[in-house]
Amino acid sequence: MKTKNRFNYLLGMFAMLLAFSSCDTDWDKIYLSSLDSNKLTAADSKVVLTKDNSKEVMLSLAWTSQTIAISNPDMSVPHVLTTYLQASTKEDFSSNVVESQETNLSKAYLGSELNTLAKSLGMAGDVATNVYFRLKAYLGANMTPVYSNTATVSVTPYTIDMTIGFVLDKNKALTAVTLASPNSDGVYKGFMGVAGWANFFLQEGDGTTWGNDAVTQKAFEASSASGSWNFWFPGSTGCYYAIVNTTKKQWSALYLPSMKVSGDITADMTFDKSSLKWTAAFTAASAGTISVKLATTGLQYDYSTGTDDTQAVSTPFGFVQSGSNLAVGADAGPISVAVPQAGQYTLTLDLSNPKAFTCTAVAGSTPTPTVSQYLYVPGVDDNRTGAGWNFDNFLNLYNEDNLAYAGVLNVDSKWGYTFNPTKDDWNDKYTMAGGDAYTGTLVAKGSANISAPTAGLYLFDVSLKALTYSLTSVGNQIFVSGLNDSWTFDVPLAATSTAGTYSGTITISKPSAWGFTIYLIKDNWDVKFGGSAGKLYYKGANITDDAKLSVGTHTMTVNLIAGTYSIN
Repeated sequence: MKTKNRFNYLLGMFAMLLAFSSCDTDWDKIYLSSLDSNKLTAADSKVVLTKDNSKEVMLSLAWTSQTIAISNPDMSVPHVLTTYLQASTKEDFSSNVVESQETNLSKAYLGSELNTLAKSLGMAGDVATNVYFRLKAYLGANMTPVYSNTATVSVTPYTIDMTIGFVLDKNKALTAVTLASPNSDGVYKGFMGVAGWANFFLQEGDGTTWGNDAVTQKAFEASSASGSWNFWFPGSTGCYYAIVNTTKKQWSALYLPSMKVSGDITADMTFDKSSLKWTAAFTAASAGTISVKLATTGLQYDYSTGTDDTQAVSTPFGFVQSGSNLAVGADAGPISVAVPQAGQYTLTLDLSNPKAFTCTAVAGSTPTPTVSQYLYVPGVDDNRTGAGWNFDNFLNLYNEDNLAYAGVLNVDSKWGYTFNPTKDDWNDKYTMAGGDAYTGTLVAKGSANISAPTAGLYLFDVSLKALTYSLTSVGNQIFVSGLNDSWTFDVPLAATSTAGTYSGTITISKPSAWGFTIYLIKDNWDVKFGGSAGKLYYKGANITDDAKLSVGTHTMTVNLIAGTYSIN
C-alpha cells in the first residue's frame, strides 16, 4: 500500500475511533498512542578502514522496531512508517548529512561502502573522525519525524584516489595494470597489452566497479550495476590505448599494430605486452642527445563500431614531448633522448605507468623474450560436461632450448584442440599441419585443430621448435624403479578412482645410491618422471626422498595431471 493510502487509511481509523468515543454506549473507548522511537545500537565504536579490509563487514548497526500503540489488543494498526538511517559528522545533524531509506532492522557496511560514506561526508583520509548515526521515521507525509538515539562511531577512512582506475581480471581479481584519470573526472586512460578477446573490469578508487552493460549487451557500453559483464577487447592481440569514460558510460580501445621510429633512428619497434614496452635496438656513435618521432596508424574500436574489424576506424597516433614524459596525440612530435656514451642501446618506450609515459635509451641490446613456462591446451576436454574451451589444461616446459613441453592430461575432446603459449590468447596458437591423433607436425596460427584421440589419459610431448607433437597412452599402472638400487618394473602403483592419480605401497630397505624414478610404461625407460619436494618433472633428476625416509613400508601417491607425489 502506498504511503498516502496508508495515511488516509489511518485517518479513517482515527475518524472511526472518534465516532465510537462520541457514542453514548457502554463500550470501552479505544485510543492510539504517539509514535515510539527506535533504539539504535552500533556493534563497534571505532573502525579503521584499509584497502585490505574493503570487502569485509566493518560496521553493523541494529535497531528495534518502531510501533504505533493501540489501547485495544484485539485491534491492529497497519505499519505505515518510512524509516531513514542518517549519518553526519555533526552531532546535532545540522548539516553534512547523508541518509538512506531502510526497510530492515539492521545495516551492515562493507569496508568499501563505509569508506564511500566517509568520502560523501567529506572526511579526510587516514584521519579518525566521529560519525554520528541516527534513525529518522515518518508516520505519514507532512508529519513531524521521530528520531532515535544517536550512535557514535570513530571512523578512519583510507584515502580514496580517484586518479587511478584498477584493472581487474575476468574474476574481478586485481592485476598490475592501471589506467589514469589525472583530473579525477571519471575518464580513465592508458595502455594495455592483451590477448585477442581478452576481458576485464575497471574499479575506481571508491570501489565502484565498471563492466559491460548486461542489459543492452552492446560492446563498449559501460555499467556499474550489479551483474554487469566484463569488458572485452577485439580479436587482435597486442597494444591498445584504452579509455573508460564513466560519465558517458562508454569505453573505447585503439589498437596499435605497430610503432615506427623515425628521425635519428629508423626502425620498427617490437611490443612486449607483459611489460607494456615497445623496444628497438640501435648503435650510438657517441654520447649526446638524439631526436626521434614515434608514430603509427591504429584501429579505433568503440560504441559505434563494436568489435567488428571491418568497422574499425583507421586513426593516426603518435607521441609528443611533455616535460620529461610523453603525451599522446594524433600527430607525432620530436622527442629528445639522452645517450650517455657510445655503444649498443635499446630505445625503450615504456607505457606501464599511465601517469608517465617515457622514452629512454637503455644500455645493451634488446633482451631475449621470456619463454612461457606453460603451454595451454584449450579444447582437450571440451566433450566433458561443463568443460568447454578454456585454458585450464596445460603442459610444463622441460627443455627451453627445444621449446619442449610435456604433461599428462585427461583427454575427452569432441572437436580437437590447439596448443597456445599464452593464457587467454586465442590467436597465438599452434595447430595441426600433418599426422594423426597420436603423432604429427604443427603450424603456427593454422586453421585445423589437432585431431582428438580416443578419450583417456595421455602423456603429451610437444616441441614448438621442431613443430612436433606425440601422445602416449597411460594405462592402469605406473611403476617405481630404482628403490633399494633395484632397477626393475616390479613396484607398481595402481590407478585410483581419480583420473591421473595412482597409489600403492613401496618398501625401503636402504637408501638408493641414485634415487628412483616414476615410469609410465612397463619396460620403457624413456617415458619417465623425476622430481623433488613433492613435485614431478618430466625427464627430470631422480627422486631422492628415500634417503630421508625410515626403513619399512610406505604409501606412495602420484598425481600425474597435477605433477605431484607424496610418500606417507
